[in-house]
Amino acid sequence: MDDNLQISPLRAEDIDPLIALTRDTWMRHYTSIISVAQIDYMLEQRYHPLVIREQLQRPDVWWDVLKRDDELVAFAQYEWGTTPGHMKLDKLYVRYDLRGGGLGSLLLHHVENEARAKGATRLYLQVNKNNASAIGAYRKNGFEVAESAVFDIGGGFVMDDHVMAKPLAPFAAGAATP
Repeated sequence: MDDNLQISPLRAEDIDPLIALTRDTWMRHYTSIISVAQIDYMLEQRYHPLVIREQLQRPDVWWDVLKRDDELVAFAQYEWGTTPGHMKLDKLYVRYDLRGGGLGSLLLHHVENEARAKGATRLYLQVNKNNASAIGAYRKNGFEVAESAVFDIGGGFVMDDHVMAKPLAPFAAGAATP
C-alpha cells in the first residue's frame, strides 16, 4: 500500500468528514438513479451522527476509513449478516473525484481480509440495479449477483437492488493474517 495511504477504524473526529464525503458522493452520483427526496431520507436514516456513534459502540459492526495524507478519501462499513458466517458490506464509498483509481478495490480487499480474520466464509452486499459503475467494480473484484429484490426502507421509498456475493476462502495454514 502507498505510504501516503492508511486504513484505520473510524474515529469520532472522522464522522463529520465522512458524512460530508457521503453527501457529496450521493448528490453527484445517485441523482440519476433515485430521487433527491430518497437520497435525503437515506442519508438521514443511515448517516446521522448519532446512528454512526451508536454503531461504533457495537461489537458486530465495523467502520474503517481510508486516508491519503491524513485526509479521509474513502470508507467502508461492514457487519455480521443474518446467516452465520456471512459478512455484509453495507457501505463502501470513495470520494467522487477519486473514483476509478483503485482506492475502492484496496478498501474492498481490506474488508475481505477483515471478514476472513473474523471467520466469515461469504461477503455480500446490496447495490442498486441501475448503479452500473458499482456493479462493474464489484464484478471486477469477484462478486456475482446472487439475487435481486426490492426492499421497503420506509418513508414511501424502496431499494431496488441486486444482492451480490463472494465466497471467502479461509487464510492458508501458516499464512499471516492482517
